[in-house]
Amino acid sequence: MPFLDKLQLWADDRPDDTAVVVGGKRLNWADLRDAATLRLGETAATTILAEPNSLDFVVAYTAAVAGERRCAVLDPLWPHAMIDEVTGRMRQAGSATGLHHGEGEQLTDGDPDSTFLIGLTSGTTSVPKAFTRSRRSWQVSFDASIEFFGLTPEDRTLAPGPLAASLNLYALSECLYAGAAFHTLETFDVGDVHAAIAYDGVTRLVLVPTMLRLLSERGLTGGVDASGVRSIICAGSKLDARTLEAARRWAPNAAIFEYYGASELSFVSGTRLAAGEPLDAGGTGIGQPFPGVELKIMDDDGAERPEGADGNICVRSGMVSNGYLWGDDGQALRCFDGWYTVGDQGYVDSGVLHILGRRSDMIITSGRNVYPHEVELALTSVPGVSAAVAAGMLDEVRGQKVVAGIVPAYGSVTATQVKTGLDGLLARDKRPLRYFTLSELPVTDRGKVSRQMLLDWIENNDPRAKPLA
Repeated sequence: MPFLDKLQLWADDRPDDTAVVVGGKRLNWADLRDAATLRLGETAATTILAEPNSLDFVVAYTAAVAGERRCAVLDPLWPHAMIDEVTGRMRQAGSATGLHHGEGEQLTDGDPDSTFLIGLTSGTTSVPKAFTRSRRSWQVSFDASIEFFGLTPEDRTLAPGPLAASLNLYALSECLYAGAAFHTLETFDVGDVHAAIAYDGVTRLVLVPTMLRLLSERGLTGGVDASGVRSIICAGSKLDARTLEAARRWAPNAAIFEYYGASELSFVSGTRLAAGEPLDAGGTGIGQPFPGVELKIMDDDGAERPEGADGNICVRSGMVSNGYLWGDDGQALRCFDGWYTVGDQGYVDSGVLHILGRRSDMIITSGRNVYPHEVELALTSVPGVSAAVAAGMLDEVRGQKVVAGIVPAYGSVTATQVKTGLDGLLARDKRPLRYFTLSELPVTDRGKVSRQMLLDWIENNDPRAKPLA
């Protein structure tokens, strides 16, 4: 475990079937097994990968988790100094744990309780925390996600983002475990994704909402046929009404899944919108607990909160990581008698988990707690607003004040129209005090919205964020 014994099975049973496609270049199951096996002799006990998407990356990663080896995947777009710092820490940690450096001869899974992956929290200005995962934790995750998403060996999954992102690395590994073909690109490009869907018979998409919106809207405009896509899996942020509506029209036969999870916890909850099912966009609900996951809302002392009351989202499952290799501040991953939390805040109502946001993102304005997530959901429900991002800006009187950037849906929209549109959607003391019109959403290279980037644009008078009149 997690997937090499399965890879051997697929290579024996279906050697010529496609296993992985990267930018149109392919490896079948037998070729992937043989290439990774040849790589074993030069693969150390701890492998550090900081490479763009390629078939060579897939082969190196496959060899790097053989036996009881372990692998760390770094974002190649990080500054060189950051990569060097993380690499140095990784080597020190590898020596300190007394890991053996035997070459190994077989492409097989090691002890289920041994560490195979060193995960890294995202960050570009400070050294990210590093946590470790056992092989067993991902096998449990695979079994749960294959059941929930309905993944079969006949599926062809396309995850067009970077394999350095956990969403895509997991999708690759899940497909290798399930015996399903995995497709990705060397770099994200809307036209290349559309071409892969049209010519490679893609049946399943795994991506973040910002990518889904681009693909859906441009696909509709360009007449790209996505009727063969049967499932769309989104994570990273809540799906907004416009993205859902566009995706439903572009891929009318697809069930749309969205799930909430955290790198340290794995899956927490999820929901499925079947093809043809009426859209129910908006709101903070993110489905029921994932298969194999128990969920509670607890306060900071570990006491369970009553239904409907907010607090720390806590889980108990076999998917939780082992904890941190470095960077543990005692707050990032806490445990209350076997229940784990990363500090995300939410509540449960009628069995459905509602996400309020990360404690670290919370805006405290005049003593009132405001989560950017709820502000953004309200703003995207206002007519004329296509997308929104909210953040807390330092304020001498209030401590912080809520500011928001919006991308107009069409033409232009005024601040008065936005404020009026929020009536009944958001309490007045949670509303933004300043609005900016954005030429584009501030997103990271992984497609996630960055609130800090919005604040930087505002502070530096960036032309992409102009005051909304």
